[in-house]
Amino acid sequence: MAASHRPFHHDVFPAHIRYPVLGLTYVLIKPLLWLVERAGYADRFWAAVGRKMKAKMLAGHDFGDYRPSRHDVVVCTFPKCGTNWTMQIAYQIAMRGKGEFRHIHDVIPWPDFARQDLVVPLSDDTARQAAPTGLRVIKTHLEWERIPYTQDARYICILRDPKDAFVSGYLFIRDVMFGPLMPAVPLWLRLFFSDATPFSWSEHLHGYWKDRHLPNLLILTFDEMKQDMAAAAQRIAAFMQVELTPEEFAVVCEKSSFAYMKSIDEKFKPPALTPWSSPNRQMIRRGVSGGSAELLSPEQQDFIDTTCRAELTRIGSDFAYDAVWGNQAGEENTVTAAPSVEQHTG
Repeated sequence: MAASHRPFHHDVFPAHIRYPVLGLTYVLIKPLLWLVERAGYADRFWAAVGRKMKAKMLAGHDFGDYRPSRHDVVVCTFPKCGTNWTMQIAYQIAMRGKGEFRHIHDVIPWPDFARQDLVVPLSDDTARQAAPTGLRVIKTHLEWERIPYTQDARYICILRDPKDAFVSGYLFIRDVMFGPLMPAVPLWLRLFFSDATPFSWSEHLHGYWKDRHLPNLLILTFDEMKQDMAAAAQRIAAFMQVELTPEEFAVVCEKSSFAYMKSIDEKFKPPALTPWSSPNRQMIRRGVSGGSAELLSPEQQDFIDTTCRAELTRIGSDFAYDAVWGNQAGEENTVTAAPSVEQHTG
């Protein structure tokens, strides 16, 4: 279809801008940041940066006056919690396995993204018209309370271990935004649980979890999807009320596999947001569950568990954190031990 927006993965900063900025970074900016850290002001500096980013990200970037209809399947996730994977599954189901695109955001709107010039707008109905099922997919990272709810639309929320979400998010932000200026893990971990972060993992989960009994809200965990992707795809198809032939379902599963999506990573590639963005930035990285030990120490993993558990208790959530993700520090892949959220619907 003819795109009315710039390519999402467009390299906004060409070489003649990028390389001089990188040179200046290593000669001047990194030494200045080192001095800020030595003086004990690093946390304060990066918190200010985070709050500025947060204000920019949340200022008016939402669904506006749009009300999702029976044609809409809204994929709702905390950042780095299987968003593109779930979008691919849902989009291929909507297209009966025949979905093709130059970039995923040429066919899937993302209303809360600050750069709306890089994504297909909500008002563009081309994807729905092209779908044999009459459905289209919408992406959002917004909390449940900020998404317009209608009984006709369908909402899919994916929950992921916050330790894995933190690691994936840290590496992603480093590659698409800060590059050599990225703060060290301990500092970023402190920011992750402060008011300087645009999203609260606990608040995000609680918003969806408390309304989990709604018939048009489907909640899955990333662990469930990794354990049996075909079963997850079957649940999503049934939820979307799309009956696929065996042949169509096989194609949906093949196109939603890690190997296939990794092979077309360019079609999910994030944009270059700053001159420090890595030219080798990628969206489909490892796709593992329980692999946070690649970046976090056991003590840091325990800190995330303890903090998230306390935050959920503070806000009154009955989500069974320990039964799903607790006490997994240092394990490479615990997906087989993760129970289905259906066992905790209480």
